[in-house]
Amino acid sequence: MSSTRSRRIAGAGATYVAYLVILVVFLGPIVFMAWGSVHHSGAIASSPPKFTAAATLDNYVKLFERLNFARYLVNSIVIAGGSTLIGLAAGAMAAYGIARLRLRLLSIVTLVARMAPGVLFLIPLRVIAVRFGAIDSVPLNYVLLVLVHLIITLPLCVWLLIPFFDGVPRAVEEAAEIDGCTVRRTFWTIALPMVRPGIAVAAVISFIFSWNYFLFALALANVDTLPLPVIAFNFIGIGQYDWGGLMAAAVVIAAPTTVLTLIAQRFLVRGFMGGAVR
Repeated sequence: MSSTRSRRIAGAGATYVAYLVILVVFLGPIVFMAWGSVHHSGAIASSPPKFTAAATLDNYVKLFERLNFARYLVNSIVIAGGSTLIGLAAGAMAAYGIARLRLRLLSIVTLVARMAPGVLFLIPLRVIAVRFGAIDSVPLNYVLLVLVHLIITLPLCVWLLIPFFDGVPRAVEEAAEIDGCTVRRTFWTIALPMVRPGIAVAAVISFIFSWNYFLFALALANVDTLPLPVIAFNFIGIGQYDWGGLMAAAVVIAAPTTVLTLIAQRFLVRGFMGGAVR
């Protein structure tokens, strides 16, 4: 009996140690980033780092006063938010059609654009942007970047929503059709509300991917429409690094996606609970 109890205690101890290791591995860099964002580069780059150094908000002051980081924050929200909303609207309808008509070949075709490296699109997109004057015009440049980021968000939305629409009982839709609902009304009033958890997942993942993607903006944006990931490279110079400013920028870049994820978790729980009540 005692040996069995000892083995259980040892197993529980090993489990908690594994949890602690995972916690340190995943949260350690985040905690260090947050600490570094309120300290000067000298305290961060020293070996070992000067954890007892006095905290300062100079890095954030530099971001929002000298570099006008708020403007680039708005640019990122417009680009990532716009491409996510359009991707969700088009992706939900496409996923519903693919799931109901079993168009598996079409679903694979939509994934091809996501599988291809983004650099393959840069030259033709650059030529099109220059021809239509979308590089120098701020409104057109916003439209260009939003549409280009659909290459990222649209395939994700389609592929993430197909399994959720597959899970909608066919009998429910058939009953709606018998009651006189058109295909469009069935989609909006029956299928779409039942896949709210999937919409939340697709929205979060698409927004995060679009938010963090900087290759298209690096090649196609002008100085007035640059998003945050591109601006963060200003803290990396030749042979020198502004670690404090870079970590403060990383905190600002990570904050909106973190908040969105926390909000989406609440909607996920509500969606599952609503489905259970129905």
